[in-house]
Amino acid sequence: MSEKKKGFFAEFKEFITKGNVMSLAVGVIIGSAFTAITTSLVNDILMPLVSLVKPEGFTGMYFGLVKNGVAEESVTLANGAIIEAGETVYRTYIYYGNFIQAILNFLLIALVLFLIVRTVNRINRKLEEVSANFKEKFDKED
Repeated sequence: MSEKKKGFFAEFKEFITKGNVMSLAVGVIIGSAFTAITTSLVNDILMPLVSLVKPEGFTGMYFGLVKNGVAEESVTLANGAIIEAGETVYRTYIYYGNFIQAILNFLLIALVLFLIVRTVNRINRKLEEVSANFKEKFDKED
């Protein structure tokens, strides 16, 4: 039985130390850090520009389904909106503004990533051209 355990652990050790697994782990960690940077760019720089068009933002947009009566006191909804006493309260709400916000965030993040990848690809092409020219020059001298 100890042979099976030893075999299992040896196999697990081999799996976990393979280059592909380690590369994947590094990629996930770098991806997480890059996500934080991209999210900050969208939330802290681009979204304030969007707020020039819609100052209150999209997350406050919602509508109620099936009236439940009138609020006796102030009620705070899941999206942070407040229903004041005397206003109609619904059994459930659809927060479509959150969905619009998520789509907008996705599109902005995708745009930023596209611009970064495009720039990196252009730089790589230039480096390949310079490298090829450099190699060609030294091959002629030999």
